[in-house]
Amino acid sequence: MLVVEDDLDISSLLIYTLDNARFDPVAAPDCKTAWEILLENPPDLVLLDWMLPDMSGIEFLQRIRRESTLEQVPVIMLTARSEESDRVRGLETGADDYIVKPFSPRELCARINNRLRITSNNNAETLMINGLVLDQISYRTSVNGNPIELGPTEFRLLRHFMNNTERVFTRSQLLDRVWGTNVYIEERTVDVHIRRLRKALEPHHKSDLIQTVRGTGYRFSAQNP
Repeated sequence: MLVVEDDLDISSLLIYTLDNARFDPVAAPDCKTAWEILLENPPDLVLLDWMLPDMSGIEFLQRIRRESTLEQVPVIMLTARSEESDRVRGLETGADDYIVKPFSPRELCARINNRLRITSNNNAETLMINGLVLDQISYRTSVNGNPIELGPTEFRLLRHFMNNTERVFTRSQLLDRVWGTNVYIEERTVDVHIRRLRKALEPHHKSDLIQTVRGTGYRFSAQNP
């Protein structure tokens, strides 16, 4: 686990807390050091401060999400910035959770365990959410045993969403993660495939899992928008 925190006292407290919880943490005082660690040995999870000396935590989070080898690494922002707008920005940028300082060590460890459990489930061969089943090996999708016919792009799009539940993605981010960074197509292409995916899910009453986040993009969620 990687802890990106420039305050030595807070960093030491985090390392002590995580060591006692048997998480095997590694500390980085800035984004440059953290990036080197991430590329050399991607951790199970990143605890990320917002205010860092060489780059903001938000900018660093964007960099992580643009890197194909790191996009699945869960990131929890741990910061003193407590405004609702800050929380929303952190989550919409790609943070998996947002914790405000001062924090409860017990709650922190509980949230880490919860996020690691979700990540472990997402790495399974078969994804199952709210009755929707996606087999990542056979490339089959179904609801209650009833198959859903998806084109290859819609399948990749759904797989990406189901591996990243509750996370908001812009059209640009979806293009990078589903179509690839070397493919140059218009962002509205995403909207076309979202409509096709929803149309395929609609007869099974699952189209509302793909939610539009006005002014931002899309997310996959079993919760009401």
